[in-house]
Amino acid sequence: MGISYSTAKWMAPTAFLIDFAAQQYGMLSTPNMKTIHDRNLSFFSPQPFFIAGFFFPQQLFQLAWLYRLYKLDPKKPGERVELDQMVDFVPYYSFGNICIATWMVFWNAERLDISNIFVVLNSLSQLYYVIAKLPAMNTNSTSSVLTNIVSKTFAGIGILDLLHNGSVAFAKDQPASTLVKALTGVGFGLASAASDWIFGGCLVYDLVALAAGQSALDGGWAKLLGAYAVGGAAIVGAKNLARPPYNGPNSGYSKTATDDMQDRV
Repeated sequence: MGISYSTAKWMAPTAFLIDFAAQQYGMLSTPNMKTIHDRNLSFFSPQPFFIAGFFFPQQLFQLAWLYRLYKLDPKKPGERVELDQMVDFVPYYSFGNICIATWMVFWNAERLDISNIFVVLNSLSQLYYVIAKLPAMNTNSTSSVLTNIVSKTFAGIGILDLLHNGSVAFAKDQPASTLVKALTGVGFGLASAASDWIFGGCLVYDLVALAAGQSALDGGWAKLLGAYAVGGAAIVGAKNLARPPYNGPNSGYSKTATDDMQDRV
């Protein structure tokens, strides 16, 4: 999915603006996105204000990342090294923003089955990038730090989107079964054990948002989700304290690529 520097510098901000415009439509239209949420509840419905609380700071990180993408000069070898990693993420970033914008249109039209398609496409693409493509974070590189934060928060909230939209599209008004409860605990536990502070923090946030949302629907399930959140936080903390993910030997930390990386101008 390699693209040129010049393409990346217009593609990413355009996708961001399209998604931002769609979010404004979702909040200001009648019915708005929260109205649709309140009319369609299920066992993975989160507290909607937790989603808004997540996206506001996440968009600030996106703006910082976009500014750096625009500012760095590929003609300067040192900056080109940082820019290469950012450009590699641009197709996934742009695709994700377009998917989220399209999701909003179908969500507000209350076509949750169709909106779920775009949630699946976005979430799986972001998870693929984080798992298979994203280099280990270089804490000495602002670009690497921002790319890790933006990509992992996209993927992390994508997990919540996947559970939420799927449940309301195909299991509206249904309680969580014993199998769902067990798989939720196992799935989040395994994911927490494989996560760094950023992605792991997102998983814990997802569980807290779900627990808060379910508190008015199913108190027992909400308490179990809260317990999963505490357990997930403990797993993420223990794993990353025992084996720091960004610095030190055998930690998964890697330096940035060398200056002779292929120039894609």
